[in-house]
Amino acid sequence: MKRSRRGLAGEKRRREAREPGSLAAVQALFGDALRHHQGGRLAEAERLYRQILALDPRHADSLHLLGVIAFQGGRHENAIDLIGQAIGLEQDVAFYPNNLGLVLEDKGRLDDAIEHYERALALKPDFAEAHYNLGNALKHRGRLDDAIEHYARALALKPDFAEAHNNLGNALKDQGRLDDAIEHYERALALEPDFAEAHNNLGEARNDRGRLDDAIEHYERALALKPDYAEAHNNLGNALGDQGRLGDAIEHFERALALKPDFAAAHNNLGNALRDRGMLDDAIERYERALALKPDFAEAHSNLLLCMNYHSALAADRLEAESRRWNEHHALQHRPIGHGHVNDREPQRRLRIGYVSPDFRRHSVSYFLEPLLRAHDHAAVEVFCYAEVRAPDAVTDRLKAFADHWRVTVGMSDDALAQRIRDDKIDILVDLAGHTASNRLLVFARKPAPVQLTWLGYPHTTGLSTIDYRLVDDITDPPDDATSRSGERLVRLEGGFLCYGPPAEAPGPVAPPSLSTGIVTFGSLNKLAKVSPPCLDAWAALLRRLPSARLLLKSKCLADGATRALLYARLAERGVAPERVTLLSSVPKTADHLAVYHRIDIALDSFPYNGTTTTCEALWMGVPVVTLRGERHAGRVGSSLLGRLDLHGLIAHSVEEYIEIAATLAADRGRLATLRQNLRTRMAASPLNDAPAFARKIEAAFRTMWRRWCEKDANH
Repeated sequence: MKRSRRGLAGEKRRREAREPGSLAAVQALFGDALRHHQGGRLAEAERLYRQILALDPRHADSLHLLGVIAFQGGRHENAIDLIGQAIGLEQDVAFYPNNLGLVLEDKGRLDDAIEHYERALALKPDFAEAHYNLGNALKHRGRLDDAIEHYARALALKPDFAEAHNNLGNALKDQGRLDDAIEHYERALALEPDFAEAHNNLGEARNDRGRLDDAIEHYERALALKPDYAEAHNNLGNALGDQGRLGDAIEHFERALALKPDFAAAHNNLGNALRDRGMLDDAIERYERALALKPDFAEAHSNLLLCMNYHSALAADRLEAESRRWNEHHALQHRPIGHGHVNDREPQRRLRIGYVSPDFRRHSVSYFLEPLLRAHDHAAVEVFCYAEVRAPDAVTDRLKAFADHWRVTVGMSDDALAQRIRDDKIDILVDLAGHTASNRLLVFARKPAPVQLTWLGYPHTTGLSTIDYRLVDDITDPPDDATSRSGERLVRLEGGFLCYGPPAEAPGPVAPPSLSTGIVTFGSLNKLAKVSPPCLDAWAALLRRLPSARLLLKSKCLADGATRALLYARLAERGVAPERVTLLSSVPKTADHLAVYHRIDIALDSFPYNGTTTTCEALWMGVPVVTLRGERHAGRVGSSLLGRLDLHGLIAHSVEEYIEIAATLAADRGRLATLRQNLRTRMAASPLNDAPAFARKIEAAFRTMWRRWCEKDANH
């Protein structure tokens, strides 16, 4: 959020009156008019400016300031006409084109606004406010480097210009230069400690840095200064949600919407919080409202698609149709016309592979990407990583070491990133995010590489007509299954579409806890959004069948008391008493997170959206996982993972079989103990942990795609 105090009152100028003897009267009236205008008494000021023009129709200052009043009243066309008349009379006054630029910018005519700011600066090169205003317009146009230059020039002329520090911080933040942005927000606050917008923006930058407590403090200070600040309520909601405090987050999103009902971003963010709480129907309603308010809101549309994947009652046809609609509304307009790729068509040469992701960091995606990057044959492929990572960490540094080229994409426009990819002559571009947070699908819409594919981060078709392939396997997407429809061509990787890299800090497996306690504990560490009503029904039925058994659930959002109460209530409705359920929230260290499996005998996979990382973690910790084979890719990942370890007996094909498998396994303490001892060794020897073989398989798939493109291109 930006604040601007750009001084529309203009300058008081001495000029000659047109009629002899009227000079003193005009000067007196103009002085009175200015005092009323600066005091906010606009009606009185307008009356006096018009009285002046009755005496002197060519009084440019009065025309200009009447235009300013028109702008302040929301009458843009009238303002443009009046200020334009003033410019026609006095073409050497820098304030006039500067203020006309403000009107044009507010009307959305950015290019015209930029032209007038530049005209003002040609007349008055030391005009700090015009440099600032030009910086704002250039930033809105996506020209961040140029915007930063003009903010800096404004500050060189006026070092105490707090708004310029604030907006320079915004431009730097958009470029991913968070430390520099923070410095300028802090300088703005040193100049104006009560600058609510700077507190909000400093909160955002610290939020991006992962400093949530600091961010929350500054959002709260912004709201103390400006309680009706809808954007700060929205941002505070995001930070609280990142901490798992969903109840508090929802409260602030709702307050933002009470203040600003048409706030599309707040509807979207409220949808995210409701989704994370498992309230999927309510979340979908919010995403749809965001899109009704802002039809080009691609992020909200992606969130809608992700949420639909979690939903147990939505037909596959609806999800596919919505995916196509995303493509039609957001992507098709960017698709290039004709064949513009100039890549060398040699089928056997070293391929230039580009991976695009916001998750080159501590994230579930990295557990499956790192083994591939580490095992790539760099004689066969040259690896480029396009990192949309705002808060790099130790995992980022580790992944960076496996790439031949590392490109930070934070702050790059879609057009700029697409051009960077073309300049890098990427042959095959790989999307690792799909419709998850901070994706760059609109770059893929521009088709910067001859071959484009999606893998890993999202369990369904992206819907994009410019993405050629999707990597799956014969269990997640069987060739003879009519439900395995996809906009992309499916490439089924033999032996599985995943390779897991277990964390080095993982503790060793221990004996099943039921051997010492006599009580079997079932557990799930999946996101609460994946725990559908049918899933809860099955878990409750299992616990009713085994009256002494316990259930342990762990999810970040369970840090929130209201969310815990809601989950307890859902289970109580199904006959499960709260004392039989343990709810845990997230812990900062991976080793501590994995040690939770020491408290679990049997892991229960979620459905219809299975776990992926959670299933691999459970197996690595020696905990067997019972899964239900679903009707689409998201519900078959568990079957794929267990199949690679030849654990087909843990794969159910109905809810009844799911309950039976779990109950039977719970009664077989000897088998539980054997699995605990052997699962890690079994997994380490499986295709699921064979990174070199997986890399060769991926590279072979890349080569086939490349040859196909070379042949197709040669035929055109």
